[in-house]
Amino acid sequence: MELPPVGLGTMGIDDPRVIETALAVGYRHLDTAQIYKNEDVVGDALAASSVDRDQVTVATKIWADSLAADDVHATAAESAARLGVDVIDLLYVHRPIESYQPRETLAAFDELSANGTIGAVGLSNFTLDELAIARDRLTVPVAAHQVEFHPLFWSPALLEDARAHDTTLVAYSPLAGGRVREIDTVVEIAAAHETTPEAVAIAWLTAKPNVVTIPKASSRPHLVANLAAADLSLSADECRRIDEIDRTVELYPE
Repeated sequence: MELPPVGLGTMGIDDPRVIETALAVGYRHLDTAQIYKNEDVVGDALAASSVDRDQVTVATKIWADSLAADDVHATAAESAARLGVDVIDLLYVHRPIESYQPRETLAAFDELSANGTIGAVGLSNFTLDELAIARDRLTVPVAAHQVEFHPLFWSPALLEDARAHDTTLVAYSPLAGGRVREIDTVVEIAAAHETTPEAVAIAWLTAKPNVVTIPKASSRPHLVANLAAADLSLSADECRRIDEIDRTVELYPE
């Protein structure tokens, strides 16, 4: 699935004006979820924005308690209504836990795709084995796999899986919850480029094939800076140095 290098993660955003600003400065991928309780906020921003709806990829996720087949259909319709869209461009299984059953859940996602309710199927927080089972069950491709991915925590194996299957890996929490400012390697590289550690983290991610990212920001300056960070060019050695940082800080374990 072709997604812009930098989209907007909306967890915690409760003011549609933030999302309107994001759209105004150039964001074209909005990521939300049922459990964020702000699909209506995203919908209000889409309705108020002058950006054409067909220029924006809208993604949301069905939470773990609504993954039984009937619930998938019902809650997808509810999400579409809150978002104010006829089609959800990208719909994820948020986590493969609780009511998730590969055969039943993914058959429902296939049906949503076939009837045009959704544009593409995504998975989020899956392991390699869970991805393999899901691909075997689905009749449509897995367009995107969303995972925690930042200098302090990422999976080379999941990255390789995305490349092998031509899946877009959507990196959430790319700034490690603000901890990128505490990583000596990232800070040093930022100083060399006269930029911020946040920009370096985003540039490192977007330099990787098959990877896009969805940092959250609320102020116009931060929105603009995150979007522009994809244009920062890091050397192969700088990317290697970030790759070699210990990957031990998982912000959102199951």
